[in-house]
Amino acid sequence: MKSSGIGGQAVIEGVMMRNQDVYAVAVRKPNGQIQVMKEQWSSFLDKHKKLNIPFVRGVFNFIDSLKLGMKILNYSASFYEEEEEEKDEKAKKKESVIMGFTMVLAVVLALGIFVALPMFLSTLFRGFIHSRALMGFVEGVIRLVIFIGYVLLISLMKDIHRVFMYHGAEHKCINCIEHGLELTVENVRKSSKRHKRCGTSFLLFVILVSILFSMVIQVDIVWLKILLRILLIPVIAGISYEILRLAGRSDNWLVNLISKPGLMLQGLTTREPDDEMIEVGIRSVEEVFDWKAYEEKEFGKKFS
Repeated sequence: MKSSGIGGQAVIEGVMMRNQDVYAVAVRKPNGQIQVMKEQWSSFLDKHKKLNIPFVRGVFNFIDSLKLGMKILNYSASFYEEEEEEKDEKAKKKESVIMGFTMVLAVVLALGIFVALPMFLSTLFRGFIHSRALMGFVEGVIRLVIFIGYVLLISLMKDIHRVFMYHGAEHKCINCIEHGLELTVENVRKSSKRHKRCGTSFLLFVILVSILFSMVIQVDIVWLKILLRILLIPVIAGISYEILRLAGRSDNWLVNLISKPGLMLQGLTTREPDDEMIEVGIRSVEEVFDWKAYEEKEFGKKFS
């Protein structure tokens, strides 16, 4: 499989595709039409190239992805608000403050659920397990179970289920191109909804790498243990990003083996899209990527 270098994200009733410093969001509006927004995106690493080094760049890429993700989610959601109205500057500032508070609250809840909770639940096994390394492993397994349970729970929501369908459309479009097929609804439909460069795989790598750190780094003071878990997040994210980057660029048997758990987990975060969703994904790809030139160069195929 030839890597195209493009990546994407599912949004509310739409798909975002990004190619280097350009991204496009295609959204299926309530009236059935496809609305497209195409813009330039300058990442933090584009402005600070000295930080674009292994095990450091991953943290900044992750933050950039979150910022862009919030922006395009807000854009896609705007088509489905009950009332569209012009906002004055005061209203926009208030909305910005609320959004900032929401993000801070989300981070606090994430740290509580995925960092503190597994640590405290693992103490329930202290009477049976006396090895610190094994306790760290148990803590990591609990974190993984909580994460999978969380994904399963939100997948039951109708809106999230549809986002997962668009997530499938995003992967299928990229897989279609990278396997040398013409980008048509029929070819996209029969392509895989799993992809090695997926954010789901990244999150799983984060959890697996955190298990190793939990097994090695052990302290008895509770507050210090929580602090270390938090301080190590950038390190773990940096390592996980490099693993994901390697997985997306290599078909080595060992790399494919390492990628398997993430691909399996994508069975929960992707669903089979319908043809209208696929059309949205195709439209988003074509706004940022010349797939015909790519396939001619990589596969020697020409499409009119």
